[in-house]
Amino acid sequence: MRIEISLAEQRLRLYENTGHVRAYVVSTASKGSGERAGSNCTPRGLHIVRAKIGQSAPVNTVFVGRRPTGEIYSPELGARFPQRDWILTRILWLSGCEPGFNRLGDVDTMRRYIYIHGSPDSVRMGTPGSIGCIRMRNADIVELFDLVVPRLLVHIA
Repeated sequence: MRIEISLAEQRLRLYENTGHVRAYVVSTASKGSGERAGSNCTPRGLHIVRAKIGQSAPVNTVFVGRRPTGEIYSPELGARFPQRDWILTRILWLSGCEPGFNRLGDVDTMRRYIYIHGSPDSVRMGTPGSIGCIRMRNADIVELFDLVVPRLLVHIA
């Protein structure tokens, strides 16, 4: 099993060991691809799922610093905090596998806190819009979260 993320197509594909492929529309960084800390770009290359966060959390659970805040996202909450980068429902925390490219130093994906995570239903998918992470619809991240295991390979190109 592995995950392939296409920045050009704004698609995430899960290739299962059975040969079955699941495809999801995503939203990656509005600033494009890049590995440097502070770039707000989506890092490329080979990664692993370092941690799964949010097992059994209600849909729309709000996370800050990988911890649930006790809030459940709603359009009203979104309107009260329009500048927040909403990380909802589940988090798959990525770690780079390529030293000097997406691992260690100022290109370290994990230290950049790059996730695959849920987003408000109002967030547009299929076009870049994040500040580096891979955003998914909540129903999609719940499904993906339940299928993947820690250390699963994730390739972003």
